[in-house]
Amino acid sequence: MKIKHWQLFTDSLIHPKKLAAYRLLPIGKVIQYVLLLVLFVTIISFIQFITGVGFETSQMKGLKQFVDDIKWLIYPFAFVLLFIINSFTLFVQISIYAFVGLGILKLQNRRGEFRHIWRTAAFAVTLATIFTTISVFITTNNRLVSSISIVITAIFLIIACSKYPIQPKK
Repeated sequence: MKIKHWQLFTDSLIHPKKLAAYRLLPIGKVIQYVLLLVLFVTIISFIQFITGVGFETSQMKGLKQFVDDIKWLIYPFAFVLLFIINSFTLFVQISIYAFVGLGILKLQNRRGEFRHIWRTAAFAVTLATIFTTISVFITTNNRLVSSISIVITAIFLIIACSKYPIQPKK
């Protein structure tokens, strides 16, 4: 199936019913999509890191001078570290949502395996990830943002699971 990442992105934001069809995509395409999502989160986190370091260290002249002297060394390592941490976190989140999705499939009497629901969860988490990432720049309650993100992902998973094939009666 030849499908562009941009189409996957727009469908994961707007069309939760199509997410069930994407369970048949090759895992390589899904991992590429997740890594592009991680790259977006990492870039936003890195911008926050750059602006946060500049703002917090402006009070201490010696520390600010030290950070300015070694920026070329800190920033590449910070970006790589952020990418690794964000990758790990997002993959764990997707796996947890996939386990929840398996429960939803059982409750809805639908047929599916973990590998299928993992792919669906990878696309279902997109809107919540973008919402959480952008909410960093707005002073909000972190628990509220996390709760809204969980609800958004759960709704997308429920809608997508309703499009999985029905379990045949034995």
